[in-house]
Amino acid sequence: MSTPKEPNVASDVETLPFLSTLRWDADGLIPAIVCDARTGEVLMMAWMNEDALRKTVELGVTHFYSRSRKALWRKGETSGHSQAVESIRVDCDADVLLVTVRQAGAACHEGYRTCFFRVVNGRGELDVTEAPVFDAAEVYGEAAVARGHALPGSEQGRPSA
Repeated sequence: MSTPKEPNVASDVETLPFLSTLRWDADGLIPAIVCDARTGEVLMMAWMNEDALRKTVELGVTHFYSRSRKALWRKGETSGHSQAVESIRVDCDADVLLVTVRQAGAACHEGYRTCFFRVVNGRGELDVTEAPVFDAAEVYGEAAVARGHALPGSEQGRPSA
């Protein structure tokens, strides 16, 4: 995956030799840190299994694995806030992925551009550092947000963007 205009999607998704070099955890998962291709800002972290990673490479948009639902999900399938993949990097231990994307809308299921919208202040409290991009209750429905019920890709009962 190389240029912003045309992701370098592997032509032979069946083989993908790099998959055998990855160090998957005991559940067959690997953490994927997602960052903005333009700004370098960290947008989110989610889990991928082999199927999610293959779909991401094949289709050029991020797919992840929901540990709570034990199912694949495509980023933005509910919210429309998708991620076009620019590159996928593997760390030196081969146990973490860095996925660089062109983010459409917000990355966070709570409506913020990034999932890292809170900072620990000098009193040890969390301060919100940005305004939300969208209203999660409007996108997912107030009842779903209030109950924290799983929507596509939700982790720990929380909806994802």
